[in-house]
Amino acid sequence: MEQKDFAIRNMYADLGITDDVYAFGAEILEGLKERFTQIDETAEYNQLKVLKALQKNQVSEACLLGTTGYGYNDLGRDTLEAVYADIFHTEDALVRPQITCGTHALALALMSNLRPGDELLSPVGKPYDTLEEVIGIRPSKGSLAEYGVSYKQVDLLPDGSFDFENIKKAVNEKTKLVTIQRSKGYQTRPTLSVARIGELIAFIKNIKPDVICMVDNCYGEFVEKIEPSDVGADMVVGSLIKNPGGGLAPIGGYIAGKKECVENAAYRLTSPGLGKEVGASLGVLGAFYQGIFLAPTVTAGALKGAIFAACIYEKLGFKVVPNGTESRHDIIQAVEFGTPEGVVAFCEGIQAAAPVDSHVTPEPWDMPGYDAKVIMAAGAFVSGSSIELSADGPIKPPYAVYFQGGLTWQHAKFGILKSLQSLKNKGIVSKFFP
Repeated sequence: MEQKDFAIRNMYADLGITDDVYAFGAEILEGLKERFTQIDETAEYNQLKVLKALQKNQVSEACLLGTTGYGYNDLGRDTLEAVYADIFHTEDALVRPQITCGTHALALALMSNLRPGDELLSPVGKPYDTLEEVIGIRPSKGSLAEYGVSYKQVDLLPDGSFDFENIKKAVNEKTKLVTIQRSKGYQTRPTLSVARIGELIAFIKNIKPDVICMVDNCYGEFVEKIEPSDVGADMVVGSLIKNPGGGLAPIGGYIAGKKECVENAAYRLTSPGLGKEVGASLGVLGAFYQGIFLAPTVTAGALKGAIFAACIYEKLGFKVVPNGTESRHDIIQAVEFGTPEGVVAFCEGIQAAAPVDSHVTPEPWDMPGYDAKVIMAAGAFVSGSSIELSADGPIKPPYAVYFQGGLTWQHAKFGILKSLQSLKNKGIVSKFFP
């Protein structure tokens, strides 16, 4: 063993990784070099795309400063929204710290573009848990259902493909907006590629050209060279404490798309008559700009971590979605353990690998917006930031954990090894590590 490798190995040992776990990870990594090179190429393309948008809009030092009060004539805020519109190739964008999270961004996009009597359609099955109350699938105050917006859902076929026949039947004169969730949420279905999303949008637009197609883009930004807005989406929506914030944005969300759709969202976010004209940026613009600049590289590191996790746990015999060789369209890696103990042990390992609160033990609890106890592991610099090393999952069958993030590939790698170490220490993978 070379002295450099020996020094690194000693550091892993100091952090609780045993020789057998380290060697297992090293063996997996040998087969991933070519795949990682491809990820770096995508990151380079996306880095240049972001840089081009920043330069085109003449981002200056003045743009990094914030406003207070009403936020009138906020140069940095308005320029950032033009940058996002250029990155996503859309007519307009709304990028605000007043959008508190991904669910809020999605609720804002839906509630601002739907009216009583309209119908919302999900052609990709059940939406993410927190949207169930937004829509009214589970009753909640202020839901779309309370405002007279109906909802239809067409599940994916057992092989994960679109049920085109039933989608065609579901689209009717009331269908105003179609919501397409790119990532899997708390399901073990495939994540949708941008190409597949484009195929679905084209099919729906052929049936009803004026329908609004919205894509929940959370966890998918910069994983590919194109975004859903490049293949016909009228709105793409996401959170700044996921991919596009680059780990620096302390809060915020975005909606990029057709000008009318974005304007509707702005009037809903602030007030009719005010729209995008108000909304102080306070002191967050520097983090927003630097975050979007770093986002392609940060996303690439998280993507490498997801692939590493898939290959590790697939070799151990667990079902992983996607598997170790499939193409990737978001940064989330699902691992099915089949028992609550496996989910908890994995999350304990991720928490122990964190730079913040590594001494804390995560426990399942009744989180708002979910129908089962959820365990969340995240020792993050930004609370709840899932572009940082994190893992979570509902404590219900099939007892799957959802891993994502890592601001650097090296941290993502350590987190996965730490999760494996936790499973080994609890005897859950004793077949491989007696």
